[in-house]
Amino acid sequence: MTLYEYKFREIVRMKAKIKEDYVQIDEISWQPFPDAFSKGGIRWKLLHTSPEMGAWTAIFDCPEGSSFDRHIHVGPGEYLLTKGKMEVRGGTEDGGATALELGYGYESCGAQHDKTYFPVESQFYMTFMGPLQFTNDDGSPRAVVGWEQAQGLWDSQTGSS
Repeated sequence: MTLYEYKFREIVRMKAKIKEDYVQIDEISWQPFPDAFSKGGIRWKLLHTSPEMGAWTAIFDCPEGSSFDRHIHVGPGEYLLTKGKMEVRGGTEDGGATALELGYGYESCGAQHDKTYFPVESQFYMTFMGPLQFTNDDGSPRAVVGWEQAQGLWDSQTGSS
């Protein structure tokens, strides 16, 4: 056995295996998504956090006229719009995308959104592979929301730990 193989085995043995997970979405209560990062009463359900990947997955319920504040995807993300309509990066009229029900989207690392807007009642599922950085109008950082912050908020809202 080479030194490299030995070290690799030692590293692997030290890491705990992450448990598999299953969530019955309709059995989880909606929680308010913070008004500090959204407008119009958006609600969410945290489905999973993955510390080993720095990822988190949630489903969002967005009333007509609601929106997420300006943010940057520090890591990429994938979404599935399951209901309604979502104007991403200003929608198609402003060079972005207008997602329609059962539409899939990929947001690359560094994607910037001045506003993500829901002109009709909408829901979407999203996995964030890294944090979101919410920004002020001048582009300066306001807050970073990654898996730890998402899990901490969810735990405080639901009383779980």
